[in-house]
Amino acid sequence: MADALKLAVVGHTNVGKTSLLRTLTRDVGFGEVSHRPSTTRHVEGARLSVDGEALVELYDTPGLEDAIALLDFFDRLDGPGERLDGPARVERFLQGGEARQRFEQEAKVLRQLRASDAGLYVIDAREPVLAKYRDELEVLASCGKPLLPVLNFVASGSHREEQWQEALARLGLHARVRFDSVAPPQDGEQRLYESLALLLEPARHTLKRLADDHKAQRRMRLTSAHQLIAALLIDCAACRRGVSEQAQDQATGALRQAVRQREQACVEALLKLYRFRSGDAQASDLPLLDGRWGDDLFNPETLRLLGVRVGSGMAAGAAAGAGVDLMVGGLTLGLAALAGAIAGGALQTARGYGGRLLGKLKGERELTVDDAVLRLLALRQRQLLLALDARGHAALTAVAVSSPDDDRWRQGKLPAELNRARAHPQWSTLNPGARPDQPERQQTLEQLAERLSAEPGEGR
Repeated sequence: MADALKLAVVGHTNVGKTSLLRTLTRDVGFGEVSHRPSTTRHVEGARLSVDGEALVELYDTPGLEDAIALLDFFDRLDGPGERLDGPARVERFLQGGEARQRFEQEAKVLRQLRASDAGLYVIDAREPVLAKYRDELEVLASCGKPLLPVLNFVASGSHREEQWQEALARLGLHARVRFDSVAPPQDGEQRLYESLALLLEPARHTLKRLADDHKAQRRMRLTSAHQLIAALLIDCAACRRGVSEQAQDQATGALRQAVRQREQACVEALLKLYRFRSGDAQASDLPLLDGRWGDDLFNPETLRLLGVRVGSGMAAGAAAGAGVDLMVGGLTLGLAALAGAIAGGALQTARGYGGRLLGKLKGERELTVDDAVLRLLALRQRQLLLALDARGHAALTAVAVSSPDDDRWRQGKLPAELNRARAHPQWSTLNPGARPDQPERQQTLEQLAERLSAEPGEGR
């Protein structure tokens, strides 16, 4: 087994070195990220593995703080009649007393870079191109290791990317990559590894394996995420509870709360899947519609903004006839019609609905989740997924989700899978006696997940 590729992450203090490592490792807990300077004081390492094999070792280093003075010190290291090259100067510096005193932080950086195959020089692209950064690059170049500049925070509206590109070119650094650790581009890691391969030809195969695995892992996360959303929608579509007319208000409130909790469980599962903290998003933080925020999925005015005909939120009604579900719109049947449905219904109808129809004859009603609520759940979770898929693990703020504008879920017919789920209350984990392990439910869930993944905007 070949040794793992060693990469030192270097740069000025507070430019996002630890942030870059968090995003590359998908570890929100790696190191310490802060707006305070000199947060990282020691070298910390992390590994990127594929199939249990460590391919890359990443080393987070302290920030360079006084490269100007260090460069001047380098000029005085040559002895009489000597003309040391860069690596020789660095070695002499590391063996001297200044490396343990005045330039202790810089020494840690250079020592790690010398022990690595290459360095990632992280740049805060929002900063102006100052002389101290040019001196840092000259000091680092003295180590004799390939350097790949990484332009960080390029998603910010105040970046100075063009100035940095020009300055790097003037220094002879033509291989560089833009990578925002808070909002990384979809192909950001692939471009980073491809740029590294230009500098490290022997490591090209290793870096390609890493890039291919990154793409495969992303596809797997999207597949799993769509299955989580599909399970939420099926649970809510199949949910129905019998209740007497006297207890209808209380039961409606309880069912609404159950739906809210089920949505929050989906949010937490998505956060775990994408390896974010459980507190990075809450269902109550997800947008409703047209810029409105809140957690009331059942506000009639909010649902009206969907642009669809709204029934009664949590509708009261009954199931009737040959599997036709009339509860969604809040419709009810007269007792005569119900009696006729029982008397003239097919055997399958009697088995599937007989108990519920008899309950209706006894004055019981059933509660179900309105179509408009299902649409809103789908909109919110799809927007959350899009936000998580584009979020870097260095982000310190809560997940920002835009107001959904997905007309496919605002209007038209609901997917056939949800209409099928309405006829199978045993599929919903929100119902007593649920049997979510039934093969037909799993097949329906996978079909709905595939439908979700095929819709535009999912990054496939």
